Amino acid sequence: MVNRMDILQRKKESGQKALVTFITAGDPTLEATYELVHAMAQSGADLIELGIPFSDPVAEGPVIQRANVRALKHNISIDMVFDLVARLRVNLEIPLVFLMYANSLFHYGAEAFFKKCRQYGVDGVILPDLPYEEQQEFLPYAEKEGIAIISLVSPLSGSRIGPIAAHAKGFLYCVSSLGVTGIRTGFDTDFESFMKEVGNSTHIPAYLGFGIATPEQARQLMDYCDGIIVGSALVKQIEESRTIDEAVESVAHLTRSLRRALDGE
Repeated sequence: MVNRMDILQRKKESGQKALVTFITAGDPTLEATYELVHAMAQSGADLIELGIPFSDPVAEGPVIQRANVRALKHNISIDMVFDLVARLRVNLEIPLVFLMYANSLFHYGAEAFFKKCRQYGVDGVILPDLPYEEQQEFLPYAEKEGIAIISLVSPLSGSRIGPIAAHAKGFLYCVSSLGVTGIRTGFDTDFESFMKEVGNSTHIPAYLGFGIATPEQARQLMDYCDGIIVGSALVKQIEESRTIDEAVESVAHLTRSLRRALDGE
């Protein structure tokens, strides 16, 4: 079985910083999502998260909440996003990960869901409302199909950081600041202490996300981690664009700027 996530470990071992980008599938349309994913991949993203639209995305701030509302107006379903991934996989090799909520996975059925992930080319799943201690509900099905359930840790995870990081698969999602996703102007987290504890507990890539929006912030944080995750800033570009072409160009421009920042340019 192809393991596209291996590229992330190779980047870490070579000292290169990874760029993970996020958009909501179906915002503003599935066809636009297809174009946006290709634009981000061509502009330097190493992994792309596709948000599965959900009516109560508890980890998301206003920008991504509005994206969910826009996508749900088109009745975007999990199967429609699987079909989109199948189209993308015709000529796209970088890892693709779903970000979704546990209720959607329960409703779909774990066995069928993870089997489709393997068949269609989804490499991992992020479930921000699923505590690490409850992953066992889904883990056997994911492991059977070779799909990574991506674990999250935050500065408040405390003594849980060690066991969560030690058992993480694919990459470890390190929440940069408390609260929901969204664009921030600054961070209060003690990144040196937080990421040192993470690094002492895992050998897989550890990426910082939540609130990172600009190349300047990427430069500020890149030395603490193996890569950064950017979502709300890209979704905001889509929201503020008047046409799909404008959205694609805006998202590509920001992705290129972030890529250059991480490459030290």
